[in-house]
Amino acid sequence: MQLTKKLEIQSAQKIIEFLNTEPVGRIASVDVNGYPQVIPMNFVYIHANDPHVCSHGRIKSDTIYMHSHPIGEKLDNIKRNSKVGFEVDRHVCFLPSYYFHPTDASQADTLYISVVIKGYAMTIDNNEEKAEALNSLMKKYQKEGKYESLDSHMSSVQQVTVIKLIPQVIRGKYKIGQHWAPAYRLKMAKNIVNREGEKLGAGILNIMGINLLTDGTIKIREEPLM
Repeated sequence: MQLTKKLEIQSAQKIIEFLNTEPVGRIASVDVNGYPQVIPMNFVYIHANDPHVCSHGRIKSDTIYMHSHPIGEKLDNIKRNSKVGFEVDRHVCFLPSYYFHPTDASQADTLYISVVIKGYAMTIDNNEEKAEALNSLMKKYQKEGKYESLDSHMSSVQQVTVIKLIPQVIRGKYKIGQHWAPAYRLKMAKNIVNREGEKLGAGILNIMGINLLTDGTIKIREEPLM
């Protein structure tokens, strides 16, 4: 994947933070006829140096975990060919063509964040690692708690299939206004608020490093660097 430097996410930590705030990733495996199969999955990205999930030393490299039904085409694909792709993206905002030109439809654009990963996938046999993976998934998706941690002796842990993906290449790309001069960013921010409304627009601007104040003033907070 060839990226323009200005559009490439430079921070590994920002990539990890992005991955673990997004609810859905897509795993791509190769089927028996050589076609790619893409499946949306819940997932969690574990950094190997995180002591909260690596205290037992079983997670020795950055890992993506996904839970799965024990039977399925993607599992057959992974057993046959462990090389997989994984992609996570966030659509931030569509920019209509008239933001840029009165009539030229080709000028329409999109603000977005995306991460593409290439790596090796496998299923886990070790029930202790499965329990750690499932607890990490629960921590991500059920932040309010209100559950008891899973352990390796539970039949639910032993029966579920957990996919483990070891990344080999991780590349991130984003376009959230960081490539625009400050005055142009403010101009686009005003257009976004006018089109999307204040409530939705404020969330978009926040991602762009811009504040929409209560009096309607739009102010750049920071450069939205990743």
